[in-house]
Amino acid sequence: MKLHNKVDKKVLREQLLQSDEARTTISFYKYAAIENPQIFRDHLYTTWDELDLFGRVHVAKEGINAQVSIPTQHLNTFAATLKDITFLENLRLNFAVEDNGKSFYKLVIKVREKILADGLEDQSFDSSNKGQHLHAKEWNQLMEDPNSILIDMRNHYESEVGHFDGAVAPDVDTFASSLDVIDKMMEEYKDKNIMMYCTGGIRCEKASAWYKHKGYKNVYQLEGGIIKYAHEVQDEELDNKFKGKNFVFDERLGETIGQEIIAQCHQCGKACDTHVNCKNVACNLLFIQCEDCAIEHENTCSDDCQNVVKLPEEKQKELRKGKKVGQNIFKKGRSPHLKYKHEGDTKIPVPTVIGMPGMRQL
Repeated sequence: MKLHNKVDKKVLREQLLQSDEARTTISFYKYAAIENPQIFRDHLYTTWDELDLFGRVHVAKEGINAQVSIPTQHLNTFAATLKDITFLENLRLNFAVEDNGKSFYKLVIKVREKILADGLEDQSFDSSNKGQHLHAKEWNQLMEDPNSILIDMRNHYESEVGHFDGAVAPDVDTFASSLDVIDKMMEEYKDKNIMMYCTGGIRCEKASAWYKHKGYKNVYQLEGGIIKYAHEVQDEELDNKFKGKNFVFDERLGETIGQEIIAQCHQCGKACDTHVNCKNVACNLLFIQCEDCAIEHENTCSDDCQNVVKLPEEKQKELRKGKKVGQNIFKKGRSPHLKYKHEGDTKIPVPTVIGMPGMRQL
């Protein structure tokens, strides 16, 4: 019984790029008690591998978090596999806004302690006591209320390329670190309408319950996150209040929601919202790079990395020996080499209502 992929990732990626098979990218999550995550994980792998499903799935005792790419011809069969699992029967699926069918090239399903790393240890915390879900029309209306404060629950590199106007964003790298930062920031505004949003809803699902636990009175979250919002404003012909691009955690690295380009190339400052990874495998830094800089710097983030990629492959491997490959992958655009990436300040003023370091108003 096959339970893991054993084919080299370079081969799989090339196969995907050469394939003209129509595929559909879907994300979903569900908080539910899973008694034996390993058995559940193995069941999912054997079932979905037969459908040629690719993606990244995390399973834990608290539920499942998944981003997957499915051959379009197998969508109905895939839906049937979800219905066979009781707690996934009426699951909300988020379909990608922009989909080139190249989002994932292999299936990875991992058992984790949690489906979302939150750093929370409070045993009295009831994660089921969530905030009120708002659809796009309700969200737009509540945004107009002067008593509302918008909170972007994503990381700095996500909000940099796209956000709702007026939202406050923590200058953080992880969801876990954002919870305390936002709590300290909003402590004296617990009676305000706290409106939070993220990519697909999972971070707000946990955060809204946490802030209600901390005493916040009126907590709201965007139903289905930015992805579902984009579909709803289009289907219902509503005003799209999201500006720029929605960062996504797959090979696409982003999908256009608003037509504005609100970010800039980290190397030259030109208007740009295209995320790339440094071509130097030993670096792999995620940053924003325009087409001109990609040519000039040969798809690297710095002169040092550019010099490395010019070396023969064997020499590059020799230099990497004994070192952690991709050492900068989690720095997400934080590097002294990037002249137009500003730590904690992307030319956005710190909101006067908050006045705390590490925060910015979008």
